[in-house]
Amino acid sequence: MSVNRVILVGRLGRDPETRFTSGGQAVANFSVATDESYKDRNGERQKRTEWHKIVVWGKQAEIAQQYLKKGSLVFIEGRIQSREWQDKEGQKRTSFEIVANNFRMLGGRSEGMAAGAGAGGGAGRSEEDQPGGHADDSFGPSSGPDISDEDIPF
Repeated sequence: MSVNRVILVGRLGRDPETRFTSGGQAVANFSVATDESYKDRNGERQKRTEWHKIVVWGKQAEIAQQYLKKGSLVFIEGRIQSREWQDKEGQKRTSFEIVANNFRMLGGRSEGMAAGAGAGGGAGRSEEDQPGGHADDSFGPSSGPDISDEDIPF
């Protein structure tokens, strides 16, 4: 058995960029930053930021374009996918991205969200609907409590 599942809570580094495939399917790309704090050898607190490339397909991509903005706090659930290509010098390059099958906008209306903060979170497509995807037990729509920045452990 194997599992390829990622859960992230972080802030958008840029507004989503949405384009459409030749078949008319929406695809949105954006980046999410997650932070980690730790103490170094000298006992001083350090902060490390990790950037993640996110890809969202279909109706969820359209919702991301409409509601997510740079700085928005978001919960992302999906899978890691690698992409290989050759650069201009002919070298083989690999990058990794998170293909989201679910996202939920976190925070309050002050972060530019419409009433009903969970509007985009449960409106996701299952991976079954995505090209080359597989069905899984993703989170569905819910009207959970709003989560503030103080609730996030970083």
